[in-house]
Amino acid sequence: MTPEELSTAISACLTEAVAAGEITVDLPDTVRVERPKSREHGDWATNIALQLGKKAGMAPRDFAQLLSARLSQVPGVSSVDIAGPGFLNITLDAAAAGELARTIVEAGSTYGHNQSLNGQIINMEFVSANPTGPLHIGHTRWAALGDAIARVLRASGADVTSEYYINDAGNQMNVFATSVYNRMHSLPVPEGGYPGEYIQELADIVLEQAPQLKDEPLQTALPQIRELAYAAQMADIKRTLADFGVSFDVYFSEATLHNAGAVNDAVARLREQGHVFDDAGAVWLRTTDFGDDKDRVMIRANGEPTYFAADAAYYLSKKDRGFEQKIYLLGADHHGYVNRLKSIAACAGDDPSHNIEVLIGQLISVNGAKLSKRAGNIIELRDLIEWIGADALRYSLARYPADSPIALDPEQLRKNSNDNPVYYVQYAHARSRAAARQAEAKGVTRGEFDASLLTHATENDLLAVLGQLPSVVAGAAESREPHRIARYLEQVAAAYHSWYAATRITPVGEDTQVTAEHSTRLWLNDATSQVLANGLGLLGVSAPEKM
Repeated sequence: MTPEELSTAISACLTEAVAAGEITVDLPDTVRVERPKSREHGDWATNIALQLGKKAGMAPRDFAQLLSARLSQVPGVSSVDIAGPGFLNITLDAAAAGELARTIVEAGSTYGHNQSLNGQIINMEFVSANPTGPLHIGHTRWAALGDAIARVLRASGADVTSEYYINDAGNQMNVFATSVYNRMHSLPVPEGGYPGEYIQELADIVLEQAPQLKDEPLQTALPQIRELAYAAQMADIKRTLADFGVSFDVYFSEATLHNAGAVNDAVARLREQGHVFDDAGAVWLRTTDFGDDKDRVMIRANGEPTYFAADAAYYLSKKDRGFEQKIYLLGADHHGYVNRLKSIAACAGDDPSHNIEVLIGQLISVNGAKLSKRAGNIIELRDLIEWIGADALRYSLARYPADSPIALDPEQLRKNSNDNPVYYVQYAHARSRAAARQAEAKGVTRGEFDASLLTHATENDLLAVLGQLPSVVAGAAESREPHRIARYLEQVAAAYHSWYAATRITPVGEDTQVTAEHSTRLWLNDATSQVLANGLGLLGVSAPEKM
């Protein structure tokens, strides 16, 4: 019996009690069950009697007594105890508890998925680095976390589009192209330009594709250099993201907003909403009506649109594309963007508490990291991947809440020891697959399954933690906190290692007879493999077969 099935059973008991006239109360859609802090208190617990007792005009403990009588008759429930003011502690019989192993194996890669966010259509924008240089350590955290959040949201039933906003408009692109032009001609870096060897690499690519540009003056060559260098740099960014296991559904160009007139259209639409005003020759959006610290200029007095105007046009584009919810993942230096983005949503007629969510990620540091030889003034993501490894880097970044600073120790993350969390979890998966191979060699198969044989204390503990994956995934999706999954996987690994040490999947010594107990334990072993693989997959981390 899974926690979800137990929850459904409790709901059915409540419905029956209402139909029988034993209680009169509005019932919730779902009943929450959770693991009690102490195993002595049973397999699962619920505080539903505390929630509904007073609403039903009863003492919670009396309500619990009434519910307990019905719940005790549910097949698979061994006992129901009432604790304190009305907590229900539920113990399942061995067969009902053990059945979870088969459920997990048969569900395969979908185990842990749930429908808690079913029907939600979400646009999630993250990374969105300028296309003027390689990805660096500042982008690393949101690349890992953003991708993990998107995976978790999808596993909870949401329709998610991951999006990378390319800031390819404005003077920065001309400065970028000029930097490449100067390197083509062995000239100094222009004022405010981009240094680093990667500019030379881009210059070589441009000359290979359009050698005639070297003989043209700057202003003539600039548009084509900008286009070619931009394409080459974006290709480099996409390769680095792919090496990190991150992909995007949409790469959205800021330049397309300007070229299609979307910025001016946004101003007109927001003016119709009554939030745009003119002052001192400029066009403003009255964001102070919605909590911003000051009103924002959209069109300068010289007629040039601001970045804020592009932000507004981009928000409206997401709205027009049918995304009810828009999640922005921004860096630690973007705290000031929260109110202004929410104000754009409000000015557009949306509910800032529902239609837009802005997550701010704190900085990370990596002990001993060196500046990139290619870029000269940054720590490149590609160097971190090569040094630490994509798996260790992604797991470590997903293991902490986004709003907590992180200092990573590469030497620790490279150790093959239980002190290294990613190794500890991946090794548990590799160990379970090795156990399955050994079982096959000894003639143990999953042909027979008797859930009632899973009675060892470590099996009870392992089954209990395996059953929590769907609720952990749902909670991580709701809170946008994939670190919950990482910490959960460490609990699974600990429970598996304890079980592995205490029991045997294969016959021991001279006894070569394969029993139903061996086969049933292989089911539990493989169920653990599946949970570890599914959880690691949600973090974008591999589940190795061997280590």
